[in-house]
Amino acid sequence: MTSTAAPAWLESAAALLTPRRLRAHAIILAVCLWGVCIFDFAPAGIFDRAENIKFQDFLQFPISARLIGQGRADELYNDRVLAEGIREITGSTRVELKYFYGPQVALAFVPFGRLSFLTQAGIWVVLSLLIYFSCVYLIWRSCPALNSYLLLVALCSIAYPPLFHFFVRGQLSAIPLLFITMAYLAFRLRFDWLAGVTLGCLVFKPQFLVAIPLALLGAKAWKPLAGLLISAGAQVGLTYLYFGPVVMRAYFTLLLHSASHPRSTELNLSAIQMHSLHSFWELLLPWSHGLWALYLLTSLAVIALAAAIWRSSTPLAIRFSALILAAVLVSPHIYIYDLLALSPLFLLVTDWSLQDAKNAATPALRVLLYLAFLLPLFGPLARWTHLQLSVPVFAAILWALYRLGTRGDKLAIGESYVV
Repeated sequence: MTSTAAPAWLESAAALLTPRRLRAHAIILAVCLWGVCIFDFAPAGIFDRAENIKFQDFLQFPISARLIGQGRADELYNDRVLAEGIREITGSTRVELKYFYGPQVALAFVPFGRLSFLTQAGIWVVLSLLIYFSCVYLIWRSCPALNSYLLLVALCSIAYPPLFHFFVRGQLSAIPLLFITMAYLAFRLRFDWLAGVTLGCLVFKPQFLVAIPLALLGAKAWKPLAGLLISAGAQVGLTYLYFGPVVMRAYFTLLLHSASHPRSTELNLSAIQMHSLHSFWELLLPWSHGLWALYLLTSLAVIALAAAIWRSSTPLAIRFSALILAAVLVSPHIYIYDLLALSPLFLLVTDWSLQDAKNAATPALRVLLYLAFLLPLFGPLARWTHLQLSVPVFAAILWALYRLGTRGDKLAIGESYVV
């Protein structure tokens, strides 16, 4: 345990974050977010009170699944066909969506093709909520210092802003969280290869796999890296065999375009809805060459930090949190609903801070976690400030985790592999 004390102002700020205050903040936030959702979704039918389509982002999946069921998989990435499908379901021509997922994702929704759009969306969000709360519960079970804070954890889980955004948009965010949670539990049981296989399943949202394999490579973590590459390669290979070269060529073309033009994945006010290094620099810089140079440099720095943390003797909870945080920061585009993947970080790092309360890093981490929880909610302010505050806070957490692994502190928490 380190003898160096945190600055007095930081200790004072952290001291304000008592369980009672956090509980009150979570209740207020949950009531505000879900109260708005209930009010907005109250009218019957496909349109909410603001005349937006309920679960709008989910539209792409039943339409794409129907194309597959009709033997028209080669039209999955045809924007005109998608627009016609949206108009057929909603009667509206105002909605603009693109299908950016691999064809295997739409394949999962084919069995529900006979159901109405709202029925399919309702089934999906209920299932996703069950996945989300199950993942939170499994991570909570692995955090001994949080055992007496179940109510607080539950309230914070309900109040987490990305959960609200995932719900109203009808997104797939619970699935990456599921694979991340399974990977963490596999690492705890020392099944490193299986953990890598699970992480490789994230290839259906390939932006999550920009940083993770590079960090594992830098850390010389060969077993999880091998499992990841085999798993991701198998999923892509099987999809290629099932759908054929025409469909996969269209998918890879779209994927490469979206990677080099992240704004194309969200047609309105894209950058202010993202929370990654690319969007951070995009908001700050008016020229593209400087944007890409700084994005690549800072991404390499983040990957190097994550690799160093993974190689260190810090607990698995800290190392895994750094790995997932790097995946979020380096991704070309991470929207607020994608931040559902950071849920384990809040539990794991908070658990460590409770077990090693006297560590100099603890006050800073508690304050940063509080900010990281709230700031994504205020992302739209970046439209005027041109500063996405969540991103430097994420980077500061990563730096704090790096300092834990490199300054030689003796951490109070030990490695535990029993769920």
